[in-house]
Amino acid sequence: MPGPLLIAKGESEFHLVPRMISRHGLVAGATGTGKTVTLQTIAENLSANGIPVFVADVKGDLAGLSRPGGGNPKIQGRIDLLELSDFAYGEYPVMFWDVTGMSGHPVRATVSDMGPLLLGRLLNLNEVQTGVLTLVFKIADDNGLLLLDLKDLRSMVQFIGDNASQFTTSYGNVSKASVGTIQRGLLELDAQEAEQFFGEPMLDIFDFLQTGADGRGVINVLAADRLILKPKLYSTFLLWLMSELFEQLPEAGDLEKPKLVFFFDEAHFLFEDASPALLDKIEQVVRLIRSKGVGIYFVTQNPVDIPAKVLAQLGNRVQHALRAFTPNDQKGIRAMAATYRPNPKLDVEQVMTELAVGEALISFLDEKGVPMIVDRGFVLPPHSRIGTITPEERMSLIRSSLRFGRYEQVVDRESAYEIIKRRTEERSAQAAEETLDVRVPGTPSSYGQPRSTREPRRPREPKSQSKDMFGALAKSAAHAMGSQLGRQIMRGVLGSILGGRKG
Repeated sequence: MPGPLLIAKGESEFHLVPRMISRHGLVAGATGTGKTVTLQTIAENLSANGIPVFVADVKGDLAGLSRPGGGNPKIQGRIDLLELSDFAYGEYPVMFWDVTGMSGHPVRATVSDMGPLLLGRLLNLNEVQTGVLTLVFKIADDNGLLLLDLKDLRSMVQFIGDNASQFTTSYGNVSKASVGTIQRGLLELDAQEAEQFFGEPMLDIFDFLQTGADGRGVINVLAADRLILKPKLYSTFLLWLMSELFEQLPEAGDLEKPKLVFFFDEAHFLFEDASPALLDKIEQVVRLIRSKGVGIYFVTQNPVDIPAKVLAQLGNRVQHALRAFTPNDQKGIRAMAATYRPNPKLDVEQVMTELAVGEALISFLDEKGVPMIVDRGFVLPPHSRIGTITPEERMSLIRSSLRFGRYEQVVDRESAYEIIKRRTEERSAQAAEETLDVRVPGTPSSYGQPRSTREPRRPREPKSQSKDMFGALAKSAAHAMGSQLGRQIMRGVLGSILGGRKG
């Protein structure tokens, strides 16, 4: 069992208790107060104790975890201030990931796994439009049509929009206006380069739970410097990752240390414009995921960005300085100060605006899960490099990774787009054959023969339009599902139609 993790020092020392790390946490503070360095220090301590980490690198600074530090006078000053006599620089095992695949291993999800709830948020759909998108997923599921990438979803939406009247009885009204809004939203996603995120091979979430040969936890760094420019895509992607961890990891109970610690940087993006239904799901995941051995740490400028129900579950807190420029700022600081276990020696509300860079108000959970009395202290300096690394250094680490080659090649197997396209072509050919046979003048015609010698006409059999449209689709899809490459339609708790994974 690892011992307590030393994170900061002041008049006393501040330790994270390994058993309490999965009770979640918060790192907050205004821009320039030291949040990123704090995150780096915590990640190093977790890794050193065999705990894998996931962190989004929104500024490119956290790539320095892969290289030893040194040569920084500010770091040396902090070492001297805190009298860290045994301090030694070092690097940590890092694995790079990137939605675009340019600065790390590609990260992909299937449209089917993302589900209508998260996609509705990504497409900026209202409640009615999200309902129509849910019908699209339901019809696809009922007919065994895999939605793997955006072209699958586009073709499915277009097909249902073109035949909306045929689904009214079984599924309810499909508004063509909503279908048009969904299609426009998908075009906007294309403009945001989201096409690269959807498809296969899909991320195996267990690749985040790795330790190095020396027993240290691997720090998974998501290159998010470009992704953060698309806040909705960024937050939805990280939310999907949280959902995958919740869905795929087995129940673990109270562990001596967590299986993974997940840092959600720029967390305010997660909650902006989130529907009540989505907020309820987020609160549910945060509340229950610790039983899977996962700790979630939100990193944000102001704690008031976090909904009260979620904030109440964040037991380990590092609060850097906040600025009180407006009455609303002052009100927020007062409210935050009231959430800490009081310290008779500190005016927490006042100190919160006076903290120096790298200094913080800290309250961790003790061995019994009780919040410690809040106090001020300086976060320990990181052992690794503060700042970015060169493209050559990054590429060398990517190519030497054990996961290199697993995700780099896109797989595009038969799914909804191919099946609908083939079926549409078959229907067009069949329609052409059923047109009147217009003969060239002078060619033999059966109508010149006596009625008794003509070929008798066969009455047309009535067709079920719904069966006609989807019978062949379902048959083709069932073949694909039953093949060696077949995969069940699965959907996480944050993406599901009914709130659970379909197996």
